[in-house]
Amino acid sequence: MKRLLLSFSLIGVLCLLGVGLTTRSVSLAAATPAPNFTATDSKGKTHSLAQFRGKFVVLEWVNYDCPFVKRQYGSGAMQALQKKYTAKGVVWLSINSSASGKEGFFSPADINARIKERGAAPTAYLIDTDGTIGKAYGAKTTPHMYVINPKGEIVYQGAIDDTPTADASTKANVNYVAAALDAAMTSKPVATPVTKAYGCSVKY
Repeated sequence: MKRLLLSFSLIGVLCLLGVGLTTRSVSLAAATPAPNFTATDSKGKTHSLAQFRGKFVVLEWVNYDCPFVKRQYGSGAMQALQKKYTAKGVVWLSINSSASGKEGFFSPADINARIKERGAAPTAYLIDTDGTIGKAYGAKTTPHMYVINPKGEIVYQGAIDDTPTADASTKANVNYVAAALDAAMTSKPVATPVTKAYGCSVKY
């Protein structure tokens, strides 16, 4: 009985922290058209998905205060992916859908400071305070990843990797985003086009 009560107490604490205990279901099927959007980035520049037609695009839902995101950036794994694939012409858009006043919401100046501090290298960091983009894609967690091909189709969506943990010392066996990009960029089918995302809940 004590163990059972302890388990429920732990679940309650984690839920209050916004940490996903289980992987989340995805909302959009792979190979479907990616919803278009327009948003302003942390430097005040406007971007639309349509302007990147003809290029591969990665969407990364991010909240720098989330332990699962901290694992990716603390290990340097996310920055390495950003730098590797943007060097190959991939457009990498980090998106924050935290509502004003909720965890993960930052001012543009704070965002830019955090990007510099972490050595992050996205093409742009988009601010989605009203959650329009996140809800259109069904983004549930941070991180939640999407890969879009030059035709504007989603070819991968779900988890960043196969290791659902916030432990920074744990290395993933498979990075689904890298695998999807490597396959799609060489005109090969994506072996795993959909997985279940894990992480902290998006704070709409």
